[in-house]
Amino acid sequence: MTFWDHLDELRSVIIRALLVVTVFAVAAFCMKDALFSLLLAPTHADFITYRLIGADEEFRLTLVNTGLTEQFVVHVRTAFYAGLLCASPYVLYLFARFVAPGLYERERAVGVRLVGGAYLMFLVGTVVNYLLVFPLTVRFLGSYQVSEEVGSILTLQSYIDTLLGLGLVMGLVFELPVMCWMLSRFGLLSKGMMRRYRRHAFVGILIAAAVITPTGDPFSLLAVTLPIYLLYELSMLLVSNKNT
Repeated sequence: MTFWDHLDELRSVIIRALLVVTVFAVAAFCMKDALFSLLLAPTHADFITYRLIGADEEFRLTLVNTGLTEQFVVHVRTAFYAGLLCASPYVLYLFARFVAPGLYERERAVGVRLVGGAYLMFLVGTVVNYLLVFPLTVRFLGSYQVSEEVGSILTLQSYIDTLLGLGLVMGLVFELPVMCWMLSRFGLLSKGMMRRYRRHAFVGILIAAAVITPTGDPFSLLAVTLPIYLLYELSMLLVSNKNT
């Protein structure tokens, strides 16, 4: 194939990917009740995470809308993200099929493991955020007051922005094993190196967890720190013993 043939093929792949994302986004937009029932579940005291930790059953977070178009814009944007997330396996497949002919068989095998592992870990990070990090964060910040004379009004847009932002952050954090595995294959990281700097890594993880979940109780900090540290330990199992 010529260079222009490759460009035509890439354009076809992009168009098909956009069409699939659009279809899923429209479907998510039409399923408004189910979509926002899922997203707004952490505002209720009966959310699964709150029940498991035995939190106060009187918790209730009320969201408000302050702009004429705010709810519609949030609805459209959230539906697009949901459509992108649902269509992402097919989108990855399209781009992988486009790139595959230019790779050797060994490179294809490594690419499949890399992309598949990265996608899976991103999903796991998103789920951990929804079930653990975000509920603890929104429960603390939503009820936090510097004084009883100062009330809090949380907008829908702020709530959704925090949920999606933390989801992206946790998805990227959970790429740690994949990144370590890739660096190991390039000879830039080894198991011995990770063992030597394990204490430093734990301190860094503790600081990162405190930033991600700015709650005041040790339980919340531990609940966020533990999964990230387990990722570090998992990464040591994946990296090579070479260059130790």
